[in-house]
Amino acid sequence: MILDLERGIDPRDLAGISADLESAPPQDVIEWAISCFGRGLTIACSFQNCVIIDMAANIDPNVEVLFLDTGSHFAETLAYVETVRCLYELNLKVQRPLPEACGVTCGAEGCCELRKVRPLDAALAGKRAWMSGLKRVDTAHRADAPVIMWDQRRQIVKINPLAAWTDADVERYIAERALPVHPLVERGYLSIGCAPATKPVLGGGDRRAGRWRGEAKTECGLHL
Repeated sequence: MILDLERGIDPRDLAGISADLESAPPQDVIEWAISCFGRGLTIACSFQNCVIIDMAANIDPNVEVLFLDTGSHFAETLAYVETVRCLYELNLKVQRPLPEACGVTCGAEGCCELRKVRPLDAALAGKRAWMSGLKRVDTAHRADAPVIMWDQRRQIVKINPLAAWTDADVERYIAERALPVHPLVERGYLSIGCAPATKPVLGGGDRRAGRWRGEAKTECGLHL
């Protein structure tokens, strides 16, 4: 179903579209999003891997990819961003923290709000839709995430093509496509965020156990 953007988006329509695409391959979901929103779509990528980028670039090489540069990323993450950017000749937009984040150290109260959430809000201003790599298996909060949804905070459509995928599905796709792998993965970093708040996961622990270790926090706020 192609949305009539001139008529405006009725969030109630999205539930039916999401149900129709629930069992579709992620590539079909991405193709639907690109056909609907064109340049009004951006893909927010953490660059933990480049699975969605690989899928999207094969559909539209000029699709916009957004990277939130928090100022606290691992050097390896920044190097990986450049590797992927060059490989796909990405239409890459880099969004940095807003001025009020100056002096707020990574991990401090409100850090994610100032370095991730508000910068994403700013980057999405004027867009009709955004896409993420969110998966239901990531956290309990994400367990019911639909493939297509209405982002109430930002008043735009949100697309989660990998919602139904497992970590094994992602790893299989990476292997089959021989995609470049983030250099920290082989060192036990299974969920990669900002350097001060991310540790390796040892002994087969939960993939996100290395994020905000010792805190009750499980989400940075981008998907809340």
